[in-house]
Amino acid sequence: MNAVTDRRALQLPLDRFDVSDPGLYQAQTYHGYFDRLRREDPLHWCADSRFGPYWSISRYKDIMAAEVNHQVFSSELGGIQVIDQPKDMQRPSFIRMDPPKHDEQRKVVQPIVAPGNLANMEPLIRERTQRVLDGLPRNRNPTGSSMSRSS
Repeated sequence: MNAVTDRRALQLPLDRFDVSDPGLYQAQTYHGYFDRLRREDPLHWCADSRFGPYWSISRYKDIMAAEVNHQVFSSELGGIQVIDQPKDMQRPSFIRMDPPKHDEQRKVVQPIVAPGNLANMEPLIRERTQRVLDGLPRNRNPTGSSMSRSS
């Protein structure tokens, strides 16, 4: 983290923090924001982001407490979703379900992601990942314009 990042994260009012901003991760400047959230606002409401309003929880113990308290932190009431999903692509997803429905769905997929099975699929996963990464354009940002690196 550099001095400019530290200063911005320290000076920006908390109500303007948006840790969903991809620019924080592209520039690797997110650390100061999370440090400050953990200190000052560990359960943070972001009212305005390009993805809509959201809560972020930045302390481990709070994350773990929320993970098991489905009555208060429901995945079905909001949760993770693609907002502009085409109508013909809308399907229920177990990641947007609370127990017991979530648990029933998870049991179905759990064997495929068990450590032993993933180890067996590792060569295929590596080959496909390498093919995707090798096919990406180099020295281009997501908007398609050239990027230059300064030392």
